Amino acid sequence: MQRNRQRLRHFLLIFDHKKGALLRPPQEFEDAQEAIAAYSRTEREYEGREDMEIVLIGSDSLATVKRTHANYFAGDVASKYLRGL
Repeated sequence: MQRNRQRLRHFLLIFDHKKGALLRPPQEFEDAQEAIAAYSRTEREYEGREDMEIVLIGSDSLATVKRTHANYFAGDVASKYLRGL
């Protein structure tokens, strides 16, 4: 018996804590190596910026990411700990 398995996707989020919002829409990748390379480039791009959070999440869909990581999509929740920036 075969199971109906969805492929794991990877979502790159760039969250700006000063603005309390994603800097741009999530970037989606099907290839894990491509996702990791994009994550590394983005980490280097924002190196030293404590107000920026770079996150790579593996999930079946963006809808799932929005449920499991809602704080990135409702910025007022995620930025409470950085109010002093």
